[in-house]
Amino acid sequence: MKKKRLGVNIDHVATVRNARGENYPDPLRAANFAKTHGADSVTIHLREDRRHINDNDLKVLKKKSKIPINLEIAATNEMFRIAMKYKPDFICFVPEKRKEITTEGGLNLDYNKQFLKKIITKLKKNGSRISLFIEPKIRDLKLAKFYFNADCVEIHTGKICRLINNKKNYQNEFRKIKKAIDFGVSIGLEIHAGHGITYKSARILSKIINIKEFNIGHFLIGDSIFVGIGRSIKNFKKIINQ
Repeated sequence: MKKKRLGVNIDHVATVRNARGENYPDPLRAANFAKTHGADSVTIHLREDRRHINDNDLKVLKKKSKIPINLEIAATNEMFRIAMKYKPDFICFVPEKRKEITTEGGLNLDYNKQFLKKIITKLKKNGSRISLFIEPKIRDLKLAKFYFNADCVEIHTGKICRLINNKKNYQNEFRKIKKAIDFGVSIGLEIHAGHGITYKSARILSKIINIKEFNIGHFLIGDSIFVGIGRSIKNFKKIINQ
């Protein structure tokens, strides 16, 4: 069976850098380190307020990194122009609220849907793989495939991860996610999972064989303070392919 891929979100390497206004730690170094230790891609979220990753990070990573770049962006004209210019390997459209601490849920696919469809079409022609960050809902999977013509979707795993972290019953949410993922695969979508994933939740979610890629950031970068980024990546690679 083909191994599940691991994407490492390096936003919070930039968060640490920006806390002091220095030029270290360097996201490019983190990206290349991730590649060396077995990551399949790195994710960066270029937010409207540039609170962590900035435009120059994207420019440098696209030019110098040795690993595929997954660019998370909101569906805005500004981000569309940036994505067209830099042609990242992968693009994942995510919702974005200015004051949120982190992404709070999946995309509302009914909002400004004609604009999103138009820019997806142009970005695909520009050479990027397109993913939509969505809730585990059958309707959203149908829209992703048949209306937006996305290549893949990333299922928002925040709710189940919170339940697991708080030692609450997560079985209903697990069944909901598995049902959605199995349906997505049946209509030809590649399925990814991301948000809030820890070692424990990764171990549980990895039981869903149709997840092809996990994107993990905050916990992985936090754990690397204690064990090193290489060890944390290897731990997750082992867990998701158990």
